[in-house]
Amino acid sequence: MSVTTPNGPQLAVLPTAAEDGAPTKAQILQPSGWPVPKGYANGMAAEGRIVVTGGVIGWDAEERLAQGFVAQVRQTLSNIAAILVEAGARPEHLVRLTWYVVDMDEYLANLKELGRVYRDVFGTHYPAMALVQVVRLVEKAARVEIEATAVIPR
Repeated sequence: MSVTTPNGPQLAVLPTAAEDGAPTKAQILQPSGWPVPKGYANGMAAEGRIVVTGGVIGWDAEERLAQGFVAQVRQTLSNIAAILVEAGARPEHLVRLTWYVVDMDEYLANLKELGRVYRDVFGTHYPAMALVQVVRLVEKAARVEIEATAVIPR
């Protein structure tokens, strides 16, 4: 299906699929003629119950931060997955992730490993994402903080 917006580009609206093959109501929004992004979506549309997280960091239940950037990302994503479970959501319900990192070069230097970690935790579902470098996070030793939005279909 495609949609034309007034004075705007034609959009391809692609349904996403859950890992078990059952369709979800989330749709990937891909403007016609744009290159397909790798590891994220340009936009998402969904109907249902909204689940949002606060800024989640890479610490465990005892508030011990994982050592190193990639380890903190793994723990952060695992923490988000645990929050989703509390709401009855799964990774394929994610529609947006906003990453805050204290060192963009550290993020870019670890892209391949970050991709593996992401797929280990969330599979191959890639929602809309933003990445922002910040001066620091509330927890001084934290290297990354991620906010998540999910929509559980009705």
